Amino acid sequence: MGVIVQSGIHSASSSIRFFLQTHEKRHQPHTSGYTNLQVSSTTLPKLSSSKLSTAPKVFEAIPDIENINSTYAWNNLIKTHLGHHHYVLFIYQNMLLRGFRPDKHTLPRILTASRNFDTLCSGKQIHAHALKFGFGSDKYVITALMEMYGFFEGADSARRVFDQFASQKNSVSWTLMARLYSREDKPGLAIETFHQMVTLGASGEERDLSVIDAVALSTVLVACGRLKALQEGKKIHEIARKSELESDVLVSNSLLKMYLDCGSIKDARLVFDRMQEKDIISWTAILRGYVKNGGFNEGLKLFRLMNSEGIKPDSLTVSSVLPACSRLSAQKHGREIHAYSLRNHVDSNIVVQNALIDMYMKSGCTESASKIFDGMSEKDTISWTIMILGYSLHGQGKVGVDLFEKMKNMGTVELDDTAYVAVLCACNAARMVEEGLYYFKFIRKPKIEHYAIVVSLLSRSGLFDKARNFIDEHQIEWHKEVQRELLAGCRIHKNTKMAKRVIERLTELEPLNAENYVLLMNMYASNSKWDDVKNVREMIRDMALRPKRAYSWIESHNKLHVFGVGDVSHPRSERIYYELHRLMEKMKEEERFVPDKDFSMHDVDEERECISIGHSEMLAISFGLISTKPGTTLHITKSLRVCCSCHSSAKIISKIVGREIILKDPDRFHHFKDGMCSCEDFW
Repeated sequence: MGVIVQSGIHSASSSIRFFLQTHEKRHQPHTSGYTNLQVSSTTLPKLSSSKLSTAPKVFEAIPDIENINSTYAWNNLIKTHLGHHHYVLFIYQNMLLRGFRPDKHTLPRILTASRNFDTLCSGKQIHAHALKFGFGSDKYVITALMEMYGFFEGADSARRVFDQFASQKNSVSWTLMARLYSREDKPGLAIETFHQMVTLGASGEERDLSVIDAVALSTVLVACGRLKALQEGKKIHEIARKSELESDVLVSNSLLKMYLDCGSIKDARLVFDRMQEKDIISWTAILRGYVKNGGFNEGLKLFRLMNSEGIKPDSLTVSSVLPACSRLSAQKHGREIHAYSLRNHVDSNIVVQNALIDMYMKSGCTESASKIFDGMSEKDTISWTIMILGYSLHGQGKVGVDLFEKMKNMGTVELDDTAYVAVLCACNAARMVEEGLYYFKFIRKPKIEHYAIVVSLLSRSGLFDKARNFIDEHQIEWHKEVQRELLAGCRIHKNTKMAKRVIERLTELEPLNAENYVLLMNMYASNSKWDDVKNVREMIRDMALRPKRAYSWIESHNKLHVFGVGDVSHPRSERIYYELHRLMEKMKEEERFVPDKDFSMHDVDEERECISIGHSEMLAISFGLISTKPGTTLHITKSLRVCCSCHSSAKIISKIVGREIILKDPDRFHHFKDGMCSCEDFW
């Protein structure tokens, strides 16, 4: 328990003596029945000379200090200076020296100050004072002691104090105990503590829902969310309903967050719709939940509704909705939200600026992202990392590597694993092998996805022997991520022999993944082995597997137009195909274009005659050409990887029509312009 204060506390500390010597004429100590009380030098931590020199100013600033003649007045003085814990301890020492006895309101404040003093010793000494002055079982003091011991020694130490005073347990101490468990990432114990409170009641005698308050419910709901315990969370929800606290805004927001953390957007929306009072926390939480779970359109709708109901979005709300605009088709919405942030002066917030950069990079506007980045007065690691990854995504890996070197040379930003992963991706995009292998060494705890990037770098550069050696060295052969990156290199360099082995390995790793069998079919199809194609297709049918279908979409006049392979359902299909035929003839005449065959993620029936005329991306391009003004950049998204023939066609079309075509597939952006592509045909 530390040093126990003996009756008739002995000699004053040198710091107190100094204070009294310099102030004895102005401040005569009050006795109030404690003429024999003195402060021991071991009772409280000594003040350093620098703190000692400033502490008397606290008293000098208070008029008529000699008139402070009650514990109540000293408590107010302590409360006023709680933000300066050294002052609080100094005031407390002088309070004792002047003969005033602390009460149940004094000691909790001193314990708070001792916690801020960052030393357990002083806290234990105050505990000794609590025992000496007879407040060891006071509920306010017990709660303060629990907080102090929980802060320094952890929840188990706080629990010992809690369990020693069963008769003094109340909702505050129960809730504090649950919060301490949550803080130590023990959500299960936090939930158990809450149920003990409900079952035993505050006094530990009987079940009593009246002890439950909004803070207790909020604390346990956070624990449920962290544990992703949906059913347990629903039980707490029922308790909140029975205790008539469901409509409390704190409880409602906690319920909302709990359901979102547990992945139940449906239950979260029910809570949100029933809320009688919604604040900015409520709106931001539900909006963020939809965006995080892919409900981009609903997230944008809620953002507009929030504005219309007079709730002003803050920087967190704006940064939460911007990911919904990180798509080619939602670029316009992203610009609208950017404009909102400018009008409402939240654009200078670094979190918003980072979200804007990320949104522009992912929606294809590298220039807008770069402009925001260059104009930032303060950049953190996230800012630099987003830019480096963004350039990699757009095939400008060398720019990303140069940016990383600039960040490193500045020396003002911490280089964490995320930053090194970003520059590794940039090296992969630029096929900078030596640099990539060098940066990889700085990743302290590489994961399988980081190893896969190195395999991609080596295989895309045609270094298959090095790739195999790297895989063997790190024993990562039996990971699908690694095999897929190896396959990408095989596709680029037409290494059909290795590709066949890789695809067969993938079917072993994921026997129920239809995409692997599609790859195998297309491998056979590219070599005209149609009997093998037939056998694999029958296998897919027998296993009831469903391969992914390829879709592409483009926005025109505020409407999204979606195309499948060989799609003739569009109202302008006749004009779309006419334009494609015209372009194909022109490509053959002027560029001597011959459609290429490859094995990709398309269905084999599409690949057997891999001509650009029927693929979804070509239909979207053709629609864009006939629906927009000459010179307009086309923005197209595709659900699957673009095939070699369509890639070659898009390059030539960009040259013939004099337009830039930006096509995004699941892995990267392809900027087709003047007959070239930003990926340099390595994708």
